[in-house]
Amino acid sequence: MIRVPILMYHSVTDAPNDETKPHAVRPSDLEEQLAYLAESGFTPLTLGDLVARFNKNNGLSLPDKPIVVTFDDGYADFHSRALPLLERHNFPATVFLTSGWVSDAGRDAAGRPLDDMLSWGQAREAAQTGVEIGGHSHSHPQLDQLRTEDLRQELRRNKGLLEEKIGTPVATMAYPYGYSSARVRREVRKAGYFAACAVSNTIAADRHDMLAIPRLTVGKNTTINMFKRAVEGNAVPLIYMRERILTKGYAVVRRTRYGLQRVRGNV
Repeated sequence: MIRVPILMYHSVTDAPNDETKPHAVRPSDLEEQLAYLAESGFTPLTLGDLVARFNKNNGLSLPDKPIVVTFDDGYADFHSRALPLLERHNFPATVFLTSGWVSDAGRDAAGRPLDDMLSWGQAREAAQTGVEIGGHSHSHPQLDQLRTEDLRQELRRNKGLLEEKIGTPVATMAYPYGYSSARVRREVRKAGYFAACAVSNTIAADRHDMLAIPRLTVGKNTTINMFKRAVEGNAVPLIYMRERILTKGYAVVRRTRYGLQRVRGNV
């Protein structure tokens, strides 16, 4: 079994607001984390590269210590804070972009951005440096709670806008909040994605469903010691015990909520 840590970041800033604070990482912490990965011999891949190598596309093989760095939502500080650090360490990354939150979305604006967001120009510039742009829905809803037609629109509008504005194919995505279901994953496949990320706080492996790839959360409370242990695969269940208990508990709540909505005819 091949195991690969996939890291999930959000905002990178010294001054997060109340809503982004739980998952925000200080630039100095990101710098230390990237330096550790580089010094420890990890080889960074985009999510698309990883899946292609899992599938043995074009005869590509995995490096000895692969790792994937991802960023959710598309905060403006990715361009100002994270991108220079990634370039300094020669690290590619994958950014999952919420198209309705883009700062110059105009008539396509949707949902409620939590902070200053990337512009389309900044997203294109990032893509030109080797950053993979992936989907993250159009308005950032809980996809598993949507009617099927609304779910399809969220996925397809997001993918269509990203491909139009960035100018490259978009084949990977991440679920907002990490929530999905069998129904959501079927629609993701139909929308044209070949891989999708959840959260799960588990090391990814080639045995996992490529439409439910687990990631490891990196946030403000992730110390460098925790980070090192996580990426090396040491005591991961213990490091993320609280998060995994909460995730499993809320999954039951969401399934119950969706079932009630179906009974009432709301979905």
